[in-house]
Amino acid sequence: MQDPAADTIRDDAPAPVVWLLGKTGAGKSSLVRALTGLDDIELGSGFAPCTRSAVMFDFPQDRPLMRFLDTRGLGEAGYDAAEDLAQCEARSHAILAMARLDDPAQADLEAALREVRRRQPGIRVIVLHTAAAELPDGQSRFRARAAMQARLERAAGGPLPSLEMSLGTGETRGLEALCDLLGETMPEVALLLGGDEQVGDGFEAVRGEVLRYAGAAAAADLAPLVGIAAVPGVQAAMLRALARHHRVDWSRARAAEFAAALGLGAALRYGAGYALRQAAKLVPVAGQTLGAAAAGAASFAATYALGRAAHRWLAGAAAGAPVPEAELRALYREALRRAERR
Repeated sequence: MQDPAADTIRDDAPAPVVWLLGKTGAGKSSLVRALTGLDDIELGSGFAPCTRSAVMFDFPQDRPLMRFLDTRGLGEAGYDAAEDLAQCEARSHAILAMARLDDPAQADLEAALREVRRRQPGIRVIVLHTAAAELPDGQSRFRARAAMQARLERAAGGPLPSLEMSLGTGETRGLEALCDLLGETMPEVALLLGGDEQVGDGFEAVRGEVLRYAGAAAAADLAPLVGIAAVPGVQAAMLRALARHHRVDWSRARAAEFAAALGLGAALRYGAGYALRQAAKLVPVAGQTLGAAAAGAASFAATYALGRAAHRWLAGAAAGAPVPEAELRALYREALRRAERR
């Protein structure tokens, strides 16, 4: 029987939105194609209008783990970006400000960054310098990037992380570094785009769902005390959903068996650390920002690792081939390490 509460947790978790901001020709479509591995036809049929002149692309489209928001090219004739800026900034988690190194005329991008940062000072902005191949001379490319970066940082009111990317029909460079930067604020996106270990145990079939639950756990853990009740509920819903996937009855006895296989010591160590992080969130100002961020990141990593191990254990239970405890615990630790690194 389908668990309505599990569906509510999963479907209500907002997918992170990456806003692509730049002039026409900056490489926005090429970037989405490189990140998702989709072709032009799939991309063309996947973008859907979300304002009068902006479109959204869900990835994956059936149950999106992330969304790309693309506005019309800044500086296009007859296009006033003010309405899009006002509507898009509120729904975005990060902005990829894209500028061609061979096009120094970026006044419209500077104005857009200035306005967005005025309205939402804390929004994450990453500068992507594209079309580096059009400036083959290393010295001229260095000067162009330094000048462009300085202007965009003045517009944004402070330092901005930046990357030089090569997009198009040839070799794409800079994607791994971009995933790392995105992962600092959106770990589920980093794990989605960065791939996972290939072990042949069918985890790909449920990986998206595990990432959604992990993202929901992180979101639930950003406010003082809320995470104490919400995170265990998200994790329990995830375990029930995975059990349904494997057609395994998830009873109290089954849950206790899984906990024993995973190791009570690891669970207790996590519980103690979790209590300390929740206490840190109650400290005025600093605790409610840094402590909340740490708690959210830890809950994401622990939930992802829990789901990774539970999938292997449930697959073994369904097949009548129990997973050795040492193997299960090693898998949990490796998944935790990968999620924490992101």
